[in-house]
Amino acid sequence: MNRCLINIFQLGIKELFSLRYDPVMLFLIVYMFSFSVFEESQNATTGVFNAAVAIVDEDRSQLSRRIGDALLQPYFQTPVALAVADIDSSMEATRYTFVIDIPPRFQADVLAGRPTVIQLNVDATAMGLAGTGAGYIQHIIAQELGTFLKNDRVAPAVNIVTRAKFNPNMEAKGFQGAMALTNNITMMAILLTGAALIREREHGTIEHLLVMPLRPIEIMLAKVWANGLVVVLAASLSLYVVVQGALEVTIIGSVPLYLSVAVIYLFSVTSLGIYLATLARSMPQFGLLAMIVFVMMLLLSGSHTPLESMPTGLQVIMQFVPSTHFVSMAQAILFRDAGIDVIWPNLLATAAIGALFFFAALLRFRKTVTLMQT
Repeated sequence: MNRCLINIFQLGIKELFSLRYDPVMLFLIVYMFSFSVFEESQNATTGVFNAAVAIVDEDRSQLSRRIGDALLQPYFQTPVALAVADIDSSMEATRYTFVIDIPPRFQADVLAGRPTVIQLNVDATAMGLAGTGAGYIQHIIAQELGTFLKNDRVAPAVNIVTRAKFNPNMEAKGFQGAMALTNNITMMAILLTGAALIREREHGTIEHLLVMPLRPIEIMLAKVWANGLVVVLAASLSLYVVVQGALEVTIIGSVPLYLSVAVIYLFSVTSLGIYLATLARSMPQFGLLAMIVFVMMLLLSGSHTPLESMPTGLQVIMQFVPSTHFVSMAQAILFRDAGIDVIWPNLLATAAIGALFFFAALLRFRKTVTLMQT
């Protein structure tokens, strides 16, 4: 047993030294846990920000001007005056996301209590911006109508008070930064372990390992702990330096608990990386396989779209993917200050899936080693 642990430790040290002399992988690690996290959280805006808007003011009244003046930065650009005949051409040219058409005698009809309609034209090709922005504009128009009339004709019968929990300022920066870090953990764990095995094969060092008194499980465990350690250390620095430091995101949950959960999760995805590497015969093939798997995990795990909005069958399938549980635990820990008493079902599922992945990768790796020895 002691000899086995020593072999695993020494092979892991060899993995770290091999990574040290791989400048491309070192650059990728630094990039993915620094610049990539920062830029995605700062600039990949999914909400309403600096949206282009135009107003066709056919009324030219005090009320119509109030509506235009209420569309303020940073949510909207300064509204541009537009003629009715230019609405279609300007939207086809994608110059504006929103065009508000205020009809003639709008203020007079409102004051007289007559029904009137404001037309809001929306470029819905930008779906997230279109849906949220249209809601913002409707709220702004209703608010200006209420202020202008100063009576109860447009006031709702029930006053709804909204309180945003866990993100009171409704800022996407903190959420996107933490989720970018979580997704990059997945990608780098798959790439590092898979590339390490492919590199052994391409450089011919795998044959050196096979003639030594080493078992396949020792070689696998060495790659898992060495590359997992690199990812955990890089993620820790990114969380403290980039997310909490440069982005100034307040993490209300336990960072040590998050990193502990990441260690268990890394056991799953590093095993997946080794399994994919045994299927590929070269680095380009491995890159294509890893890309397909990562994109699926990225888009369907709940970090970009809510899991409950997906079809029921797909929700069931994604419960067998470890990234689904890791994303859920990351959100609960970092944003809602959840403890082990809350996340233990996801943690148990992650460990179980990791064991299955490791066993499958070990069987495949043993088969690959056997073919190489014959």
